[in-house]
Amino acid sequence: MSAGVRERGDLFGPRFELFADVLGIGLATAVAAIPVVTAPAALSTACDLLRRRQGHGEPATAGRYVAALRSRLRRRSEWVAGCVLAATVPVLAADAALAGAGLPGARPFAAVLGVTAALGAVIGLRACARYGLPAGAGAAGQRGGWSVSVRAAAARTVRDLPGSGLVLLALSTAGVCAWMLPPLLFLVPGPLALALVGIELRAAARDLTEDQ
Repeated sequence: MSAGVRERGDLFGPRFELFADVLGIGLATAVAAIPVVTAPAALSTACDLLRRRQGHGEPATAGRYVAALRSRLRRRSEWVAGCVLAATVPVLAADAALAGAGLPGARPFAAVLGVTAALGAVIGLRACARYGLPAGAGAAGQRGGWSVSVRAAAARTVRDLPGSGLVLLALSTAGVCAWMLPPLLFLVPGPLALALVGIELRAAARDLTEDQ
């Protein structure tokens, strides 16, 4: 019998193991992202481990996550990406405060700010899901870093609008869950990372079909 088939009477089948891995990865990601500057590395590491688990059956335990994240944080580019995020969040918060202050032109400014923030969130999340992959579907060559991932994510965000909508839906769902039950804030990064990986795999499969 194959490893992917649950025997009769076996409660903890492969799907339950995936569920446990996602929760463990989510908790580790939430703790690792607390300093904010480590958030991009934390989420992209979670996506990478879950993608490898789905594609190659590699374990996605919290221990492997910590080891992979420690290796990633030795690179200066990871800290640069984290600093960009840490600088962007207060700027957006200040702009949102100005938009809500009732100044002239506040409504169109708020609309532009909302679209910009949503677009930036989608590109950033899709870049986390694509981190370490080549620039294009089926492309060969060196595994890409943040610059490659962000460029590819920006292109796919525009080209794959349904997928971008799913990214926003996944982010909104995670936010609502954390708002309704704050302790879930330490678990939602796992399901969010799994959703991002699934969205990117869906887009890659569609690109491959179109190329054929």
